[in-house]
Amino acid sequence: MNRLLISAAYKSSGKTTVSLGLCAAFSSRGVVVQPYKKGPDYIDPMWLGRASARACHNLDPYLMPPEQIGAMFARQALGADLCIVEGNKGLYDGLALDGSNSNAALAQLLDLPVLLVIDARGMTRGIAPLILGYQAFDRRIRIGGVILNRLGGSRHEAKLRAVIEHYTDVPVLGAIAEDVELALSERHLGLMPSNEHADAARQIARISERIALQVDLDRVRALAASAPALNLSPLPTAPVASTAQRVRIALAQDRAFGFYYPDDLQALRDAGADLLPFDTLSDPALPEAIDGLYIGGGFPELFMDGLQANVALRAQIAASIAAGLPTYAECGGLMYLARSLQWRDQRCEMVGAVAGDATLHDKPVGRGYVHLSATGHMPWAGLQGKGVRAHEFHYSSLDGLPTDTRYAWCVTRGHGIDGRHDGVVQHNLLASYAHLRSVAGTDWARHFVDFVRAKRVQRARVDPQQRLAA
Repeated sequence: MNRLLISAAYKSSGKTTVSLGLCAAFSSRGVVVQPYKKGPDYIDPMWLGRASARACHNLDPYLMPPEQIGAMFARQALGADLCIVEGNKGLYDGLALDGSNSNAALAQLLDLPVLLVIDARGMTRGIAPLILGYQAFDRRIRIGGVILNRLGGSRHEAKLRAVIEHYTDVPVLGAIAEDVELALSERHLGLMPSNEHADAARQIARISERIALQVDLDRVRALAASAPALNLSPLPTAPVASTAQRVRIALAQDRAFGFYYPDDLQALRDAGADLLPFDTLSDPALPEAIDGLYIGGGFPELFMDGLQANVALRAQIAASIAAGLPTYAECGGLMYLARSLQWRDQRCEMVGAVAGDATLHDKPVGRGYVHLSATGHMPWAGLQGKGVRAHEFHYSSLDGLPTDTRYAWCVTRGHGIDGRHDGVVQHNLLASYAHLRSVAGTDWARHFVDFVRAKRVQRARVDPQQRLAA
């Protein structure tokens, strides 16, 4: 299992560009690359998955137990020639003081050689103690090579190579010049997702060409091949639900809503859901004969005019939720289901299924990992009485909610809707800022599908003409 971790001394060093370029460069040469991303993230995995033509999966030591990380890594690695894990922030960064959820901890767990990306702007001799310090900090971590990024020219590169060769035993596997064309498009909340980028394929090709010219791909692959044998067991294949047990869940999947973890979508399918994608911007109606609705995160504020203009779909969604359609919405989905969405000087009407108004702010309202405890209003039986970990990243607030609003979650870490609660519950709707992952201890996908299935059975008992589930 050839594998490596691409990390950095600190965030914004260029590791996403390097990871993306390597995935695309190797894939264009016929190498089957399986990408992974450490920690909670939707946008980087979209780019990495597109560059490698294989869905990128997130490995999160804070939300996932070690055995599940190993099992997921092994399962997705099947059929791949090379596994590339992109870290987040710096190599030793993480929430825990002991580093147990850091990139280094992930490298140790999966025995990943580390390729360290260093933003070398303004550096010469000082690069040596940086590398030596990163080696000495934890001798269990093997830094197998460095890539020098954002170089000022050939003289700068020559000086750095000489210093590194003289003072360290770490090989330089690449040297990348400062290049504005390597930058991925950014906007108010970070990188633009690849599903919105009008020229994503061309941008990936451009980055691939430049990385291939400035990085020694053969030596990078040799570093990955130096990883020792890893004895991991893939996750067991879930039993297939019978036709009668399967439910149909409409999935909002378009430019406005694209934040979904591929393993969560697979968990929904494994639990017995058939996912029916629809476009909130262009489809006049939901898919036919659905049993449930799922609207994930995204950037609805960027498409608020189009969302408002699709009056027929908004009206149908509002009526369906009021009639009891089991629905789950996260973050951007919650904003879409609110009465209105306001950003800067513009206000647009949204679905109105949630009796509150969403407002975008200049600074984050909730950001990072959250701890949630289910209240007595949690509609999904499998999570009642449980505490879970999740994450949030939102610049919006939800204002004007009625005082008698029911919430599925008490927030013990994080912000949620008001610093104390998250997860508006109305009819059979659960809409929250928190992003859940269907991992050990949460398994929200199975609990949501069970809820959808149970509600279908109830409806069938009331109306014998409806399909009856087993």
